Amino acid sequence: MLTQELETRQAGAVTYARPSQGTTQGSAPDPIQGTASKGTTMSDGTTKFLCVDGGTLAYDDRGTGPLVILMPGLGDLRQEYRFLAKDLVAAGYRAVSVDLRGHGESSVGWTDYSRKAAGADLLALIDVLGAGPATIVGNSFAAAPAVWAAVTRPEAVEGLVLVGPFVLPQPAKPMMQALMRVLFSGPWKVAAWNAYFGTLFPTRKPADFRSYRAALRANLAEPGRFEAVKAMMLSSEPDIAQRAAEVTTPTLVVMGSKDPDFGDPADEARRLADALRGDVVMIDGAGHYPHSEMPEATSAPILTFLERVRRAS
Repeated sequence: MLTQELETRQAGAVTYARPSQGTTQGSAPDPIQGTASKGTTMSDGTTKFLCVDGGTLAYDDRGTGPLVILMPGLGDLRQEYRFLAKDLVAAGYRAVSVDLRGHGESSVGWTDYSRKAAGADLLALIDVLGAGPATIVGNSFAAAPAVWAAVTRPEAVEGLVLVGPFVLPQPAKPMMQALMRVLFSGPWKVAAWNAYFGTLFPTRKPADFRSYRAALRANLAEPGRFEAVKAMMLSSEPDIAQRAAEVTTPTLVVMGSKDPDFGDPADEARRLADALRGDVVMIDGAGHYPHSEMPEATSAPILTFLERVRRAS
């Protein structure tokens, strides 16, 4: 299986296993393909799969208690939440981490890689787990699907945690957009993404960073994976931001003070929190992944927020 997180840990670092010879990385196991109907969950013993229109979504399901669903940003794996999920389970929550379409162990070849489609996937997962309402944690690209899910079916979403979120329109940067298209289009695209990924941790990298980035690079090199990344990167759905004012769900915006994806991270966090009538937590010194760069500093305010949501429900 792809980059399965082993239960053994060495010096706080996660050890990853490479797929065995003859296994197609990222594909669902044989019993799932062509046999499961929409809305069905199946498992190969470690990773579980949800069959929806157009393909299968891979997810982990750990712990018991109030449901928290975690969706990673584009170009990343559900294991980006390895530290936060552990803290959630220890605090008495059920932590379900799901790969985006075309990423990780989810299938490739989808006809729709939009944010709304990812939002529909979140709602489908809540439904099939039968444990809602859920709090959704969305990082980067996945913040917009989380908002969309909360707007579409507020009764299914009791809280939003948006980390390094891309929800609001960003200032146009034609030269940067042209450069990104060149960097992420040629045969060097996976290496370019891998190098870019390293810049998103400005203060310190996780202890398992080398093994994690190697696993990410191997995954993105699989057929169809980077096509999913590009499709998501180049998509535009401004109506999600336009409907932000409709969100009634309690919301926490978590932003690294040194997130290089935003010109002014604090201002971006406040703009979004104001639009959603939510709260902001700035993680001093962190970049785009505060939950893996500074997990202790990030988990604590998220757990406090979750407890507040539970008391209010």
